[in-house]
Amino acid sequence: MRLLPVLLLLVTPFATAAQDYMSAAEFDAYTRGKTFYYGAQGAPYGGEEYLENRRVRWSFLDGKCQEGEWYEDDGLICFVYENKPEPQCWSFQRSGSGLVAQFENDPAQTELYEMEQTGEPLHCLGPEIGV
Repeated sequence: MRLLPVLLLLVTPFATAAQDYMSAAEFDAYTRGKTFYYGAQGAPYGGEEYLENRRVRWSFLDGKCQEGEWYEDDGLICFVYENKPEPQCWSFQRSGSGLVAQFENDPAQTELYEMEQTGEPLHCLGPEIGV
């Protein structure tokens, strides 16, 4: 019977951490109709425009944009893009300064944070002609 309190202590931090993740409804309400610019390790990383019906437009801030969509899967927000159909799943949390996103396909890798949000569309260049 002494194992039960120890097991509860071990499980509780993980349950609490998972509850801090934004749900799909919270994520949609926070992002829809806005463009977010994300940073990583103190430098600009990319921008994403969140459109109606869970559609998105992503750019590494080079003017080249990728169309995609997002969906919720087991508490994570997963993205698929026109040129990268493998799901990229992230956990999102709100901090005092905005969103913090952890790439869950490889948690040891990318963590992004919101640097700016705007109601302006993402800057995308037109199609490349004659290439």
